[in-house]
Amino acid sequence: MSRLPRERQLWLLVAAFAIGMAWVEAASVYYIRTLVDRIEPYQPNPLPVHDALGAVELVREAATLVMLLTTGMAAGRAWKKGLGYAALAFGVWDVFYYVFLRIICGWPRSIFDWDILFLLPLPWWGPVIAPVSIAVLMIVWGTLVTQSEGRESETVLPWTSWGLGGLGIALALYVFMEDAIRALPQGAEAVRTVFPTAFNWPMFGVAFALMAAPIAQIGSRLRPRGTGFRSDRASRVTAERV
Repeated sequence: MSRLPRERQLWLLVAAFAIGMAWVEAASVYYIRTLVDRIEPYQPNPLPVHDALGAVELVREAATLVMLLTTGMAAGRAWKKGLGYAALAFGVWDVFYYVFLRIICGWPRSIFDWDILFLLPLPWWGPVIAPVSIAVLMIVWGTLVTQSEGRESETVLPWTSWGLGGLGIALALYVFMEDAIRALPQGAEAVRTVFPTAFNWPMFGVAFALMAAPIAQIGSRLRPRGTGFRSDRASRVTAERV
């Protein structure tokens, strides 16, 4: 690894940490779901009360976010690369979390199985493919930002582009928490026992496109130009004509 560029080494180290953390996360969730008899969460009363588990789980989820963010910020020397590594860590962690959960208990059986994705500030619901697709975007963005040594200026986009991406994030969060938000007027018990029956794919598709747009723009800027066989051949033809 010592022969690799520094940023490549950091990428591999952050990814390795995220993979290890994903196993810990999957094992913890497996223990909890076994204890409350909810290996498959998509069933009535998905969050049964069990002593202090609810409060402990909320703190654990918050601690997970802190760990991923601080890992990224520690790896990046500048704030932007720090966020890039944090996005990389989050994306790798989320993808491998489902891989390891499948290995541990055989669930999810399909990428379209429903899952309780998160509990803060309200329960998030959605098919597994939804958070995994966002995680892939985070991995791509984190890689582009952290591995663009010498071309950092090309990762800078106007605020309008990031505004659209932020709107996409807000829409995705709304889609995940839509059922819990609707249950809010009925009280905490209704929110805890909410059982969604349909996923808003059209709105999620719009959200995903908005989130992907800035990433695609950065990727197009960083794409090698004027290199390769075709450009070399064109240069020789021009030289011969001159």
